[in-house]
Amino acid sequence: MRIIAYKKIFLSSLLLVVLAPKMKAQDQNITVSQDPKFEQLLNEKRKINTSLTVNDSYKIQIYSGGSENAKKTLNEFRQEFTTIDATIVFNTPNYKVWVGNFKTRIEAERNLTNIKDRYKNVLLIKPSR
Repeated sequence: MRIIAYKKIFLSSLLLVVLAPKMKAQDQNITVSQDPKFEQLLNEKRKINTSLTVNDSYKIQIYSGGSENAKKTLNEFRQEFTTIDATIVFNTPNYKVWVGNFKTRIEAERNLTNIKDRYKNVLLIKPSR
């Protein structure tokens, strides 16, 4: 009985010694292919994130409602007021168009009077997130 056990151990060891040099690990060559539009989208997102410093600035809300009208309002605003930053923010269930990035309330109110002439139902807001 012992002889059979020794034979099994000997054969297992011999098999391991013979086959061990032929075993290989997986290759570590990895190729990642990325759509070029992904980098472009990432850059756009970075631009948007830098323009959304909401904690310490005043904004003027010029629209609240559906997505398509928000996009239309944003484009119209950007054509008319080229020096004021504008963005769309989604707060369930409405899309809101926020304009400006004013450090003081006085600065925001000055711009509010100009914007009120063109857009109805404008609000001066200081968002908190």
